[in-house]
Amino acid sequence: MTVSFAYLSRSLCAVACALALSLPAMAQDAGAELAAAAVAVQRATDADADQYAFELIATARNGLAAAQAAAADRRQRKQAPLLAQRAAVEADLARVLSEEAVANADLQQRRAEIVQLQRSLGGEGAR
Repeated sequence: MTVSFAYLSRSLCAVACALALSLPAMAQDAGAELAAAAVAVQRATDADADQYAFELIATARNGLAAAQAAAADRRQRKQAPLLAQRAAVEADLARVLSEEAVANADLQQRRAEIVQLQRSLGGEGAR
């Protein structure tokens, strides 16, 4: 009886391809994650997160500092990408909350302007 390993080569190829595709995701580049987190913190700062989401932006900044420290420490280097991702998410949330607060304030101002215009138009019609 002859044993054929031809079916194994396809399976091994599929497993190898799947592994090759998943390795970059598993071995994340800490530098790219740190850069993305730094950009996210800067965007949140630019969106006035210090005023509208102070605690969240402070947490994001602390997380970014922790990620940078972990990247510099050989023993903690593996955790740096996760810490950076967490900091980026917190910064993004701070930015979104800040943008929402600004939009709500703008909406309230516009509504007040509409009420004032309606009153002035109503007052002119009564004259």
